[in-house]
Amino acid sequence: MTGSEVLLAASVDAVVGDPRWLPHPVRVMGRCIAWCDEHVRMICRGRGGLRLAGFCLALGLPVCVYAAGLATIEAAGSLSGWFGTAVSILLASTTLAGRDLWDHAQAVRAHLQAGNLQGARLAVAMIVGRDTGELSESDITRATIETVAESTSDGIAAPLFYLAIGGAPLALAYKAVNTLDSMIGHRDARHIDFGWASARLDDAANWVPARLTALLLILAGGLLTGQVDRMRQGWCVLVRDGGKHPSPNSGRPEAAMAGVLGVRLGGRSNYDGVPHERPFLGEGLRGVAVEDAAIAMRMMALTYLLGTLTAAGCLWLV
Repeated sequence: MTGSEVLLAASVDAVVGDPRWLPHPVRVMGRCIAWCDEHVRMICRGRGGLRLAGFCLALGLPVCVYAAGLATIEAAGSLSGWFGTAVSILLASTTLAGRDLWDHAQAVRAHLQAGNLQGARLAVAMIVGRDTGELSESDITRATIETVAESTSDGIAAPLFYLAIGGAPLALAYKAVNTLDSMIGHRDARHIDFGWASARLDDAANWVPARLTALLLILAGGLLTGQVDRMRQGWCVLVRDGGKHPSPNSGRPEAAMAGVLGVRLGGRSNYDGVPHERPFLGEGLRGVAVEDAAIAMRMMALTYLLGTLTAAGCLWLV
């Protein structure tokens, strides 16, 4: 994939996003994972069998997705060179989720600005896994900022990273890994064995992108605010708090975001009625405000631009 093709793929995502009426590879992956999750227990009943089945799925689905993506692009290219390039760009754009993330976060912010707390709860429920039925305005804002930070990594920076090193097929394989983790990579009773391999593979796949995202967020925050102190604060919080999160990766962009904004993220969240305490990230010099979500969204957008230019630049250099 060329640098120009990466720019075009990001542009398609920024303009078109993810229309629900269009077929999307991630939704196909999701249906495949859901089918396996439902039927695997008919064959594998013991813990060892579930772990082996989960391992096979964690490796098998990304490999199959990579092969399917490569075959599709090559088949299109055999008809016409420009058609193959167009298909590659289109598939690459489906791995990026910047526009979709912006639209969802903007919906939450619009409800909050209008004073519609119930609408904000429903909107934030579309992008977070925690219980949202009783969240306060500050809790909704915090959840939005945390999701924007984390999703900037796995929905934008990581796909760009894999587009740069392996083109659309590798970025599609990454999306398979990420979708597996989001659907079955949980530590609940149902998935702790079947999803263990998916969770570990996702940790490995996101290790580099998460740390690159944190650095780009700090740079974006400095450029947006024009304040070197914001960048310094983001770096200090990243170094101090980035490793406190239960995930080896999610805490990095969240800590960077918290440091730049000068707020405290983390704390208590309920999942299926069960409270979960997460370490605090950031100083908490003041309460989280709706405007912080707006700044976080702009940081995400600028990080998208910086990441796209970086990925394209690396491809142009080689």
